[in-house]
Amino acid sequence: MRLGRCYKAPCGEPIDRSPGHDLARSAGEALGNHVTLELECFDRLYLNAYVPLLQTGGGAACFFREIRGNPVPSSALMAPMTRRFTESLERFARDQGVDVVSFMKGERKDDVTQGHLRSRPDDGEGVPCIGKAQEKARVLRTRKRIDPATVRASPELVDSTAMVNAWYVYLVDDDCGPCFIKFCSYFPYNAKLCINGHECLKRQLEKRSIPFEALDNGIMSCADPAAMQDIAGEIDALFRKWLARLPHPFTKQDRAKGIRCDLSILQAECALTRVFDRPAVGRVLFEEIIRENLDIGRADHVQSVFDRRITRRTASRSGTRVITDGVLPSLHVDCKRSRIKQHFKEGRALRTETVINNTYDFGVKRRLCNLDDLKEVGFKANRRLLDVQRISHDCPVGVETFDALHRPAVVDNRRVSALRFGDPRLQAVLTALLMYVFLPTGFSNRQLREAVAQLWQTDGYGTGQATYDLRRLRLRGLIERLPKSHRYRLTEDGHRIALACCRIHRRTLTPALAAAFDENMPPKLGRVIRKVDEEIARLWTSQPLAA
Repeated sequence: MRLGRCYKAPCGEPIDRSPGHDLARSAGEALGNHVTLELECFDRLYLNAYVPLLQTGGGAACFFREIRGNPVPSSALMAPMTRRFTESLERFARDQGVDVVSFMKGERKDDVTQGHLRSRPDDGEGVPCIGKAQEKARVLRTRKRIDPATVRASPELVDSTAMVNAWYVYLVDDDCGPCFIKFCSYFPYNAKLCINGHECLKRQLEKRSIPFEALDNGIMSCADPAAMQDIAGEIDALFRKWLARLPHPFTKQDRAKGIRCDLSILQAECALTRVFDRPAVGRVLFEEIIRENLDIGRADHVQSVFDRRITRRTASRSGTRVITDGVLPSLHVDCKRSRIKQHFKEGRALRTETVINNTYDFGVKRRLCNLDDLKEVGFKANRRLLDVQRISHDCPVGVETFDALHRPAVVDNRRVSALRFGDPRLQAVLTALLMYVFLPTGFSNRQLREAVAQLWQTDGYGTGQATYDLRRLRLRGLIERLPKSHRYRLTEDGHRIALACCRIHRRTLTPALAAAFDENMPPKLGRVIRKVDEEIARLWTSQPLAA
């Protein structure tokens, strides 16, 4: 967890104390200085519950022959099982006084069930309602198989699809909060478990008596952020507990012979929530992020975010979508069958979610035991996206800082001259400043003169020139005077600017120009420079100017 720090005006410009000036001017500043709470948590986990033996026709035939004792496996044996299972669900609803809701086509199920959840009295865990909907599902059917050796016909179980009833059993659990289990009412009776990590987190905070302020599907503030980050629920135990309480399509004898459901990851949403101290800071930041990152969905950008190589052979759709729901925009970045979405939640928090629809896209297997590996993939993708957005958004701020250093400025009604990049005297001064960055007592005018004279290789750097340079550096905020002394030290902004200017000049600009004019330059660089020169010459010769 990281708390926000006080705002500090950028160096090189006058400090404006007017209202509203404490808004962040860069993504780095907003994400570093204005975040009051940072939480990484699974948002929505959608798990597949299945019996491994029954996922193939041969395994289902083995179930009917060896476990149920039927010599001829057939889909006719499935109908009585389906009828008993459906009747047990209806009987359970009557005994518990639970409403059975029929979902209509195109109807949003969450909107229908929210009313039942809100009207339910707070009397502990239970089943608020049960929903029923017609959905396409994977089933097993019987077809005739001809043995080529004996030319005899025999029944065979094969995969197929059909429109069947899906039963949504909505639950309220003491440990994990609202969730639901969806049962397919036809063989092999695969089920789905859906839980919400943030709702589970709220339940755990309440049980531990840790004060917190709730956000819609999130946390706005918490008295103990460190304890909140470490809370995790036992997903498998949750599923086993409710499977023992609810009607089950398999008998106790079946379960005693090894018919047991396993859990695999169907969809996972890894969420990173950052709550800002002022709503305007996050809103301005998110609007700038959308404006600066419309090309984030390009393949070269996507592979840097997801840390996966994407080539022409990769079966993937890459792109950026900005979706507006009313007046609230959201940014979506697609990669293969997964995506990252960003939105500004309730005007307070920036939510970044990596939605993984196929774990194999990232080299992770689907069993629930691999959830920790998948969590690392999702959370790293969130952080990489924010890093890419921070770099892209902060480039204009770097341009502004660079331009401000090269223009004269007025600070406290005093004119300050420009700091010209590449000026030998300025480069020597900035390099000298870096020599004294770790001195607790700073440096004096005399120490600066001695260091600059050696670096500039001149004896003409006198007291007046040093005083002039110290004045303009101090007014621009690169250095500050120590109280009650004539000594100075580098500020945080001054350290960054001096380091950047010196490294760019010595490690980039100077070697590049030397390579451009050196006959013994590296072959590859030489070919590129000659190619550029030839293209420029061809352009001028092919487009002669009129007299």
